[in-house]
Amino acid sequence: MTRAEFLGSQLPAGSCALITSDINRRYFTGMKSSAGAVLIFPDYACLIIDFRYFEKASAVVTDCEVIKQDKLTCQINDIAAAHGAQSIMIESETVTVAELARLTAKLRLPVDSSGTLSGIIGKMRQIKSEDELNLIIKAQRIAEAALEKTLDFIREGVTERETALFLNNAMLTMGAEDISFETIALFGENTSMPHGTPTDRPLKRGEPVLMDFGAVCDGYHSDMTRTVVLGEPSEELAKVYDIVLRAQEKALKTARAGISCKLLDGIARDFISENGYGGAFGHGLGHSVGLEIHEPPAANTRDDTVLQENMIMTVEPGIYLPKKFGVRIEDFVVIKQNSAYNLTNAPKNLIKL
Repeated sequence: MTRAEFLGSQLPAGSCALITSDINRRYFTGMKSSAGAVLIFPDYACLIIDFRYFEKASAVVTDCEVIKQDKLTCQINDIAAAHGAQSIMIESETVTVAELARLTAKLRLPVDSSGTLSGIIGKMRQIKSEDELNLIIKAQRIAEAALEKTLDFIREGVTERETALFLNNAMLTMGAEDISFETIALFGENTSMPHGTPTDRPLKRGEPVLMDFGAVCDGYHSDMTRTVVLGEPSEELAKVYDIVLRAQEKALKTARAGISCKLLDGIARDFISENGYGGAFGHGLGHSVGLEIHEPPAANTRDDTVLQENMIMTVEPGIYLPKKFGVRIEDFVVIKQNSAYNLTNAPKNLIKL
């Protein structure tokens, strides 16, 4: 069963789905584009797309009929009528207020913006197929190879910005379609900022280097963080690193289908607290990854979602000490029935450059 067929089987009676977001359009068609609309019914699906993408779509899109766009809302009205739809569901999480007003004014059928469609698609995207997992793994291997090159590049005097640019270029040179997000490369006291922005600050001996980065392969993202040190670490840095590493290992051993995201977060969070750094871990333990770098569910103190087989989850505990340093170690895993398969192959012992 294709994704479009599955979505069609989940729609309320008399409804059809209108998908206009770039990410979900790619999810259902397999093709990247900045425009177009997918219409899905229980027994039919089509992609309406303009002349810029029509030739490519006709060649690569196989799970739905490809129709050249003329007057989009008129075409949607005609197709919906032909298939007996009584309402049109939209993606409440991505359609803007202005877009909703235009659709409501131009479509003949009632527009359902209740969130039902986004909820169905969201649950579909949480469970990764074998093909999706293979693309995520490919992206991760690119990121890991780029990290190896970057570790050889890092030296005294190099700046945060230069390090981030080198890492980005390495991923792109090695075949990444794009980088997953703005790469984080921070030195010294700046590592205490979990999502700090690289600056022209130069690296000094004895300082930590925190790198958070990922590659994109055919739309699918990878995500990892490593903290290394130039030379010998201080006693406190070595101690904190060990606590973060052990917290991550405990969470990795716990991760499996059937436990809640909140419970998984608590495993690492409680260990860090027990070791005296409870106030220094201010973000959630992790999040899912796929066509977007942050996808639900999230392992944090609020998310009660129960993990299921073939969900993806990052495991990234950290300790951040303002004006001093921060440590984060991030892997990401595929949830299985009795364990979790770690997709990250990079070493996690404290690397001394």
